[in-house]
Amino acid sequence: MIRDNAASWRPVLARADAAHRPNEHMWSPLEYGCHVRDVFRICDGRLAKMLAEDDPTFANWDQDATAVDDAYVAQDPARVAVELDEAAAAFADHYDAVEGVQWSRPGIRSDGARFTVESFARYVIHDPIHHLFDVGAVEPGK
Repeated sequence: MIRDNAASWRPVLARADAAHRPNEHMWSPLEYGCHVRDVFRICDGRLAKMLAEDDPTFANWDQDATAVDDAYVAQDPARVAVELDEAAAAFADHYDAVEGVQWSRPGIRSDGARFTVESFARYVIHDPIHHLFDVGAVEPGK
């Protein structure tokens, strides 16, 4: 699902209007693509912590601050597509290597939400799928 999601972002980021915000309350497809890339990067690091440490707690990630600090709106859509593919491939590869009791290893989000490696996978993939709806790449109900 991670790899499939990354592939779905390629045509979104290739749109001529990828950097255009559809309204003042939504990010542009480019900004959503940057966010999804960073979701895969951040969550790959969190997966590594769950596999290497006993019951790690993850630092808070202010996604809106990251969008501003990293100037999502000014990034090159073609470069973001490559980086998103790379981040997704690394994350998926690391999940492919999980086996046996590793699936039950825990981690804790900064707000106290507890995950296992298995439940974290389900939690993480929701965001990138949801954002494909936000950018009109998938119709609701499909």
